[in-house]
Amino acid sequence: MDTLQLVWFGLIGLLWAGYLVLEGFDFGVGALLPALGAGRDAVETEKRRRVMLTTIGPHWDGNEVWLLTAGGATFAAFPEWYATMFSAFYLPLLLVLVALIVRNMGFEYRGKRDDDTWRARWDWAIIGGSVVAPFLVGVALTNVVHGVPLDGDSEYTGNLFTLLNPLSLLGGLTVLALSLTHGAFFLALKTTGTIREDARRMGTTLGLVAAGLAVVTLLWLGVSTGSVWSWVTTVIAAGALLGAIFANTKRREGWAFVGTAVTAAMAVATYFLALYPDVMPSSLTGGRSLTIENASSSPLTLKIMTGAALVFTPIVLLYTAYTYYTFRKRIGTQHIPAAVAVK
Repeated sequence: MDTLQLVWFGLIGLLWAGYLVLEGFDFGVGALLPALGAGRDAVETEKRRRVMLTTIGPHWDGNEVWLLTAGGATFAAFPEWYATMFSAFYLPLLLVLVALIVRNMGFEYRGKRDDDTWRARWDWAIIGGSVVAPFLVGVALTNVVHGVPLDGDSEYTGNLFTLLNPLSLLGGLTVLALSLTHGAFFLALKTTGTIREDARRMGTTLGLVAAGLAVVTLLWLGVSTGSVWSWVTTVIAAGALLGAIFANTKRREGWAFVGTAVTAAMAVATYFLALYPDVMPSSLTGGRSLTIENASSSPLTLKIMTGAALVFTPIVLLYTAYTYYTFRKRIGTQHIPAAVAVK
């Protein structure tokens, strides 16, 4: 196995980890709009929802770049993996794309009119997209690791219902629950007043649910496809999530958010360590699994990609860090002015 093949397998895993860590919390914030955005009256409800959306406003579109980069890196470094995965998961990935588009339209259009009905409809677009997208991403990633029916030519022989198996559905629920917990802790970290208190209380409950789902999912995968290192990252993920819940009960929102970020990153690490050395294992007897070696691009392509990554990755990380530093302060309903329609 070539060193660059292994490097790019690891980098793709890192991109997926970055996506679930960063996009995970804004998925959670969007999905929690009906629960944490409800006030005593229509005016307070609107202010609470605007506070919630303002916390992720500077970040959500940049966070999606991680998904695009992960897809692009897979296409360039492992074209057979990309082709087989997008062929097998065509409908689920199309639904992810639709969910993201509808959700993004909600962010952009809800403030275009000063009308409660107009805003409510776009709120449901945000909520729906924030629930469907992480669930389907979890379903897809779990299927990749657990294995799908690939024949002797590495062609997918299943259908949509093949992908909706108990383990993959559990994986989807786990990613969704972790995103909700991550989002609640982010809101507790970024807001003041009653939203902060409500988010902290809800975060503890959601965290316990996420912990239960994550333990079952990772143990199931570990028993079927795990390795020594994947068990190590499973333990770290579980410990980080329990630590996050504990920190949250002690009003240490920053550490709680760090804990769920570590949990998301270690969960992805567990997936990729369980997957290694395959990139898409076949669940069929006699089927041809795609591996890091037989699915990769040429050595020259990987060298060119590595050079480009060495130049542009630090730039992306620097401006991302600068964005989070710039918008680091807490906000509350007292900071929200009266609604004005944007023309």
